Amino acid sequence: MNVLSIAHAGMVSAANRLENSASQTLAAFTPNGSDKDLIEGTVGQIQAKHEFAASVRVAKVADEMMGQLLDMKA
Repeated sequence: MNVLSIAHAGMVSAANRLENSASQTLAAFTPNGSDKDLIEGTVGQIQAKHEFAASVRVAKVADEMMGQLLDMKA
């Protein structure tokens, strides 16, 4: 499997998690919302941020490795 496709899948997963947690956070401010919704939504957003950053690092390292391989081949 291609490393960049794995990194891309991680970024998509993080974006989906962010969207879900943002909806959960928003639900906390509705009349039926609770502190639990706010906490879970906030934690989900923080997790999504770290998941996205990790996926970006994977893509960056893969790019750097490919550049080094091409430099060695040239």
